[in-house]
Amino acid sequence: MVGAVIVRAGRIVAEGWHARYGGPHAEVVALRAAGPRSRGATMYVTLEPCAHWGQTPPCTDAIIAAGVRRVVCATRDPNPQARGGAARLRQAGIRVDVGIEAEAARELNAAFFAAHERPGVPWVVLKLAVSSDGAVARKGGGRTQITGLRADREVHRLRAAVDAIAVGRGTAVADDPLLTVRYGRPPRVPPVRVVFARSARLPVHLRLVRGARDTPTVVVVATPDPRRERALVHAGVEVIRARSVRRALQLLARQGVQSLLVEGGPRLARAFLRARAVDRIVIFRSPRRLGAGALAAFDDASLLDRCRVISRRRIGRDVVTVYDPRTLRS
Repeated sequence: MVGAVIVRAGRIVAEGWHARYGGPHAEVVALRAAGPRSRGATMYVTLEPCAHWGQTPPCTDAIIAAGVRRVVCATRDPNPQARGGAARLRQAGIRVDVGIEAEAARELNAAFFAAHERPGVPWVVLKLAVSSDGAVARKGGGRTQITGLRADREVHRLRAAVDAIAVGRGTAVADDPLLTVRYGRPPRVPPVRVVFARSARLPVHLRLVRGARDTPTVVVVATPDPRRERALVHAGVEVIRARSVRRALQLLARQGVQSLLVEGGPRLARAFLRARAVDRIVIFRSPRRLGAGALAAFDDASLLDRCRVISRRRIGRDVVTVYDPRTLRS
């Protein structure tokens, strides 16, 4: 996700953003909007302008031709095929400053940076909806609606931004979810649905299984029951074998999954956290209480208190907070 702003004489004269895959980059959109006002101006851009031919021509050529005097980019491009734009602009006599708001820019495109800096393992976001007393379900289990409609729509926005969505067998059976994007703009490529079911004991009547031929669906197993595995494969499900979370992530990465949203319940969350495989935790906290005996989100009630808070905002009556679990304080 890249945006560009062109400033001249202290005033914003144009803005642009990369709206779709294969479309013009943010810099080109902003330059077209600015027209002759680009000459002598400063461009602020999220990512180092590209200097290569990809889906579109090099942005550096357009910037040089427009007569931009200075370019401020938040971060360098980690993609070895695309980087080098800053050097190309400097060769053309344009002043280039790199590193302004770098942390915010990297957070905006965290999965993209992770894919290039630690290839072979997806960027993992763990999402949980919890009550004000830290629970995810009422006593006795079953489906529990915790957050409001606006928060639910935000979850679909998160889904649209990842390559795959994962749940555990318990969630798949109890909720019978579709794990699709049904609100907002649909993604260019629908996310792969992933179910962690150790022995492949997943009923074939579930919507995830019945829709496997239309939307790619993967079931991760450790010691599968052969009969149940054959039934899933016959229904169009891809079954992969992995005895650990880390191994499962490696196999998913080989299939092009660079980012994974884990929406399962406490058991799956616990497995990912124990494997130290979670990069971000997104908590949707509701003002509702679920009361005594409700199913707690985490075994360790202090876990979130020991994570660095990246952002917090209100969505309707709910509050969504993004944590970095990699900074757990002992």
